[in-house]
Amino acid sequence: MTEHWSNYLRAGIVHFMAFPECMDGEGPVAETVERIIQDDFFEVIEITQVKDEKTRESLRDLFEQSGITACFGAQPYLLKGGYDLNHAELETRGKAVADVKRGIDQAAAMGCASVTVVSGPVANDKPPARERLIETLTELAAYAQVKGLTLSLETFDQVAYGKNRLIGPTEEALAVSEMVREEQPSFGLLLDLSHLPLLGETPEHALGTAGHHLVHAHIGNCAMDDPEHPAFGDTHPRFGVEGTRVGVNELAAFLRQLLEINYLSKGRRGIVSFEVKPMAGESSEAVIAGCKRALNEAWRLV
Repeated sequence: MTEHWSNYLRAGIVHFMAFPECMDGEGPVAETVERIIQDDFFEVIEITQVKDEKTRESLRDLFEQSGITACFGAQPYLLKGGYDLNHAELETRGKAVADVKRGIDQAAAMGCASVTVVSGPVANDKPPARERLIETLTELAAYAQVKGLTLSLETFDQVAYGKNRLIGPTEEALAVSEMVREEQPSFGLLLDLSHLPLLGETPEHALGTAGHHLVHAHIGNCAMDDPEHPAFGDTHPRFGVEGTRVGVNELAAFLRQLLEINYLSKGRRGIVSFEVKPMAGESSEAVIAGCKRALNEAWRLV
């Protein structure tokens, strides 16, 4: 592709993955966010819960001053807290819903545009669990809409060494999204390149299946061939690490398919966010710089 990628997409970054010390809502959140927003390579930043109210106020000011688009990811505390949006017990499911609603409140207070959630673990009663998830997502999407935000669901793997979530395969994600959209048409799906090998799906299959239900895309990497690999599972190592699945060529193939389904276009400029985590001993800043170089190189191959 000879035209610059910024004509077709808005580059984003998942802050809490690039700076994992901030993933629990504490640590040098404001300082690391400011480092990102000073870099005009990025038009989008994805944050998660921030426990300190003054820090949340500071972030809202920073987002407004920089003109960056902020998105909110509820995935970290849903996964770490063991919350389950498709649990069979109403009380347990209700606790997860209440926590996501608190996240939506935080996201609105910080000026975010959207919120992303993840389904609960794979259940023994899959069809009823999907129905419960649809009901929950419809409720949360309505709550988000009142706050001026949109809601999306991220698909995850179904392997024991990964996150092992109900959703899951893209076909099932599409069926869920179709049902939620009957009442909440702004709802959609987030697909992550790093999850596709773990799901046994190709970009052509996953993105072609999701189609216009795709509202957000992540790009990252995974290791799944050697249990002894330091990044084994869904840990989002940088692109091209030996023994992992995603390098520049795979990234280029993903971008090509995003163009094919018109998620990337001059009129739309869909969000494509790096979700990459430094491995032990690695520098966040160096990994971020490597991500930018990977996108530039992959785009030349598109």
